[in-house]
Amino acid sequence: MLGETEVLKVKKLAKDAELPEYVMDSDVGLDLRANENATLSPMEQKTIKTGIAIQIPDNHVGLIRDRAGIVTKMDVHTAAGTFDPGYRGEVSIVLVNFGDETVEIEKGMRIAQMVIIPVAKVKITEIKELPKTERNDKGFGSTGFDEIKKELKKIRKK
Repeated sequence: MLGETEVLKVKKLAKDAELPEYVMDSDVGLDLRANENATLSPMEQKTIKTGIAIQIPDNHVGLIRDRAGIVTKMDVHTAAGTFDPGYRGEVSIVLVNFGDETVEIEKGMRIAQMVIIPVAKVKITEIKELPKTERNDKGFGSTGFDEIKKELKKIRKK
C-alpha cells in the first residue's frame, strides 16, 4: 500500500508547474493542476498538460479520476487515464466538456485527481470452459445499469 514506505517521485517539466497534493489528510486522490490555459467548447475534448512527470511505485498504478467540483460546476469530465510504473512522460489529462457552455480551464486550476493503488500481476492460462456463476454472461445493464443508459441516451439526443 502507498504509505510512509512508498514515495511518489515527481519531476517538474515546467518551472511553474505545481506538484500533486492531497488537500486534506483523509483524501485518497492527489489533485493535479493544469499547467496551461485552455478553452473547451461544448462536447469538445482536449488534452491538458500538468507540467510534471511522475514515477509510480512498482506494483502500483495511478488512475485518473474526475474532481467533483469541476464536474458539478462545469460539467467537465476526465477521460480514462492509467499511469503505469514504467511511464516517464508528462502527465496530461484528457478533459471532455459535456456541458452546453464553453468552459475556460485556467493555469493552476485543479482539473483531476490521481488515485494510486497497488495491483496484482497475474499469470495468464487459457482454459476450455469458465466456471458458471449466478450472473454468468449477463453483461451491460444486468445489474441495474439499464436506467443509466436510458438517461445517457436522452442527454445525447439534446
